[in-house]
Amino acid sequence: MWTDHTGMSQKAAARLDKQMLIDGEWTAGDGRIDVIHPYDGSRVGSVPLATADQVTAAVDAAERAYEASTLSAYERYELLERTADLLEDDADRVANVLTSEQGKPITEARGEVDRAVQTLQLSAEQAKRMFGEYVPMDAQKGFTRDHCFTQREPLGVVASITPFNFPINLMVHKVGPALAAGNAVVGKPASNTPLVSVLLFEYLQEAAEAVGAPNGLVNLVTGSGSTVGDAILEHDAVEAISFTGSTPVGKYIANNSGMTEVTLELGGNDPTIVWDDTDINKAAEAVVGGACSNAGQVCNSVERVIVHDTIEGEFIDAAVDAVESLSVGNPFEESTSVSAIVDDEQFETVVDLYEATVDAGATVETGGNYGGDLGERVFEPTVLSGVTPDMPAATEETFGPLVPILSVGDFDEAIAEANNTNYGLEAGIFTQDIDRARRAADDIDAGGVNVNTVSGFRADHMPYGGFKDSGVGKEGIKYAVEHFSREKLVGFHDGFTDA
Repeated sequence: MWTDHTGMSQKAAARLDKQMLIDGEWTAGDGRIDVIHPYDGSRVGSVPLATADQVTAAVDAAERAYEASTLSAYERYELLERTADLLEDDADRVANVLTSEQGKPITEARGEVDRAVQTLQLSAEQAKRMFGEYVPMDAQKGFTRDHCFTQREPLGVVASITPFNFPINLMVHKVGPALAAGNAVVGKPASNTPLVSVLLFEYLQEAAEAVGAPNGLVNLVTGSGSTVGDAILEHDAVEAISFTGSTPVGKYIANNSGMTEVTLELGGNDPTIVWDDTDINKAAEAVVGGACSNAGQVCNSVERVIVHDTIEGEFIDAAVDAVESLSVGNPFEESTSVSAIVDDEQFETVVDLYEATVDAGATVETGGNYGGDLGERVFEPTVLSGVTPDMPAATEETFGPLVPILSVGDFDEAIAEANNTNYGLEAGIFTQDIDRARRAADDIDAGGVNVNTVSGFRADHMPYGGFKDSGVGKEGIKYAVEHFSREKLVGFHDGFTDA
């Protein structure tokens, strides 16, 4: 039976056996998949396994709803604002479910739910801001009597495919802007963390009914990523796909999506540079937080710490102190800082990468324990020194609570090492030298460079997306709305009358 961490009764726990939403109806599938609590392996609930035909039915329903919808910008605002209110009113329950299925500490889960509420509110406001622009035609000879302007229009059906690490806020980051732009949506959450997405779509469906939206404007399918993903790729009505996940899957989508608009938020091997003119203790605290938040399962987590060799020893000591101040354990304990990794596969990936890095010569300064008495799938936050650019912890995306420290002799080497990766999501630098900060901003090949904070910085309204193998396109409400809409030019020219 499910362990009652949250105060929910066994009867309430049984209600976490959920259905999919297709064309306004909550629907079963071809079998079910259990959702497991990462910390102790207990059963949290289950969701259906969608068939390819059900995915096709969901996209068909979304296409019909898009064509039938007459929602104004203000009504789309109301839909999203109502959803935000419903989520906010139920925030404690949603946070408990989030921790139950994903394993992040309850304090972090509450923060994610709060961010999701704000992301919905930002999306609601953006529904009223789909502005075009006047195009002055007399800039070119011979067009003094012509008048042109642009207007933005929705694409149609948007498929939103999300990962396990931020299961509600990342779904909102896709569905919110898609609906704000006037599209219909088909959501597909990660199979190991689908329950908070089901709750979100319950609120979306209630809000859609309240504003008079047609059935099928919001749909949710659950189950196998390959079954659902291939069915989405094969359906001509899908005009945009927004995917957050691994780089191999992102490349598969890119190679098989044809003319479909794609936004791909993929992996990272994000560097943070710590230079000798900063507050080392504060930088170390920020770096450790950026590496160990959500047990390191963050796309723009601090994956490599590049320090000037003159402060290497001092920074290692400060990082060790910061790591040893973290509390590891049950995610429902208010004091817990780091808990379980989401599932066995991801846990084993982190263990293998850690062991390979130590075998290659890295030194464990603190941590290095995992599993056993710590709890199922728990990996202790770990500081590694003596890491070289060819070691696995420096070359691969870790997605675990490791703090690999590399030292360099000068700033040219720091920039070169920051760029020594196939990824290019985010980067951070700690320095008080404005010229050094400017150079980092100009020369680091990443979608974002953050001065005096870590690579893991993200606000939900800012443009967010990487270069190289980290993906294409930008999230962030305004920028996502642009991806989920198209620009049309309207021109007025002289008529054929004497008037």
